[in-house]
Formats: sequence, C-alpha cells, structure tokens
Amino acid sequence: MLLIAVDIGNTNVVLGFIDDGRIAGTYRITTKANHTSDEYGLMITQFLKLSGFAPGDVDDVIISSVVPKVMHSFRASIVKFLDIDPMIVGPGVKTGINIRIDNPKSMGSDCIADCAGAYYEYGGPILVADFGTATTFNYVTADASVICGLITTGIRTGAAALWDATAQLPEVEITRPKSILATSTKPAMQAGLYYNFLGGIERTIVQFHREIDEDFRVVATGGLSRVFADDTDMIDIYDPELIFKGMLHIYERNVR
Repeated sequence: MLLIAVDIGNTNVVLGFIDDGRIAGTYRITTKANHTSDEYGLMITQFLKLSGFAPGDVDDVIISSVVPKVMHSFRASIVKFLDIDPMIVGPGVKTGINIRIDNPKSMGSDCIADCAGAYYEYGGPILVADFGTATTFNYVTADASVICGLITTGIRTGAAALWDATAQLPEVEITRPKSILATSTKPAMQAGLYYNFLGGIERTIVQFHREIDEDFRVVATGGLSRVFADDTDMIDIYDPELIFKGMLHIYERNVR
C-alpha cells in the first residue's frame, strides 16, 4: 500500500511517500498561497516519478495543515491528479492522543501528528521538540496525554528578524559555526544565532525536568532539528520523519 502523507507548514509543504509502512521518499515545496492546483499536482506527480511510483500506485493521502489558505488548491490537486479525497488531520479524526490542555482545538495538527508519532514510536513520557518556523515543545505522558506545551520563535524566523531590521547585516545560512570566536560579520551572526538558540533549547528542557516530577526522554524533529541534535546531550532521539510516522499511525487508526 502506498500512502502519501503531507505536512503543510508555514515555510514548506513536505511530502512523505509511505510504501507498506516504509518511508520511501520525502520532498519539500516552498509554501505559497498562490500556487494553483495544477502546479501542486504537477509537482506531486514528478516527485512520485522520482521515487519510482506512478499516480495510479497511490492508495490514499493524509494531510496535516496549519496554513488554511493553501488547503483549497492542494486538496483540489489531490482530487484532480490522484482521484482521491484525502483524509485531513483535524476534528473527528481519531489520533490515539488525549489532548488535555485548556483549549484542545487550539493545538496544531502538526503538533498532534508529532505527538502521535513520538508516543507510538518511542513510548511515553516524552517531550516532543519540533524545530520549524515556530519551535514547539509538547509533553506526552505515559498514558498518551498531552498535558502542556511551549511555543516560541524558530531560529530561522528569529534570524530573519535580525537581518530584516538591521540595514548592514546580511542574510546568513543557519548552520553550526566552526568556532564561537568569530572574526567577521557572517561568522559572528552564525555563532550568535546558533549558540543563543542552542542555549535556549537546553534551558527549556532543564525547566521541563525541574517542573515535571518524572523521568522522560526528548525527541527532536522538524526541518532545523538536525542542526542542533548532535550538539547537546539533552536530546535523546533525532527523528526527522516523526510527523510521517504519526500520520501513518493516525491513518491506520481511522481506516481500521
């Protein structure tokens, strides 16, 4: 069975091709509200071809989206090019996760899928850290309940604010610097962004440990998690495909 899992985020649309439970390929598209359904459909069919599949091989599609403006054209592309009405992660869809925060409907579908993937892949209790346009931390208990969360700026978002608001600072790549002892502008920016953000990650995890009276593991995911995962011992698991694992679990829970 071939399932396409789609994560529509504020910066990228990420597609995962899941072939009999195995992630056979992942692809990224820049999120743009003005893409037409034909443009999305063309990209999807080309990505399928790159992974060795044809549109007729696709059995179903599941979508998690935090960008309502993109949903109409993207969903229309799935219907038009694949002849499939996709499953949407949202109200009425069984996730296997109990959301025990003040307003459960306020939790993004991407965070729900991340938490489902973390819990059913690694067990609980577990702290799920997603480094995307925003950085989110969500705590999942041993009985699959999300009881609290934290939202802050993503490093790329913070970096963009830096160079957009300062006339003489250039845009720089978000990467681990060779040294904090920078001697020119770009390395100084990279070192400042990297270590400031890394310190914030570690301090946040420390505070979760202080306020939660049980041992837990930390799993990191999201587009920029790879930059930090190997540079701190406070992250136990790095899983860039976590959201697709969660969406597969959600899909199977509903189709069964």
